[in-house]
Amino acid sequence: MRFSDFVLLLNTLWFGGAFIQFSIAQSNTLKILVPREERGNPIAPTLSASVAFLGGINLPIGLLSLYLLARPPFFGAADAQLALFLFFAACHFSQFAYNLPVLMRGGRVGVAYWPVLKGPMLRIFVIDAILFVANLVVVFLLLSS
Repeated sequence: MRFSDFVLLLNTLWFGGAFIQFSIAQSNTLKILVPREERGNPIAPTLSASVAFLGGINLPIGLLSLYLLARPPFFGAADAQLALFLFFAACHFSQFAYNLPVLMRGGRVGVAYWPVLKGPMLRIFVIDAILFVANLVVVFLLLSS
């Protein structure tokens, strides 16, 4: 398996997992984002329902990764691969980058924000950073070939 295929597989699993987490397991996501003492707040169900949009965004990205893994001839061109790996890198970077301000504030502050440096959010933060770099490595490999 080539490195680019491995990265596509990881992209597929990660974005597919994000779809499940945010769109199917919304109540579990609410437990990550909202402290126990605030889950009775009337805004909590709205937050829980709104995270489904995150899953909706991640699903087509994961499906695109899966589709590219099959390597249809249309995507065989180096320029297309370059553009798509840059796209995947940007997707991971944006998810990583939006956690940075939360991290700089110290994570959860009272009932606001989420704990970036522990539990599921730490895994999300680290994995998005790693996959951002992995997709960029593929971009650099494509540019150097």
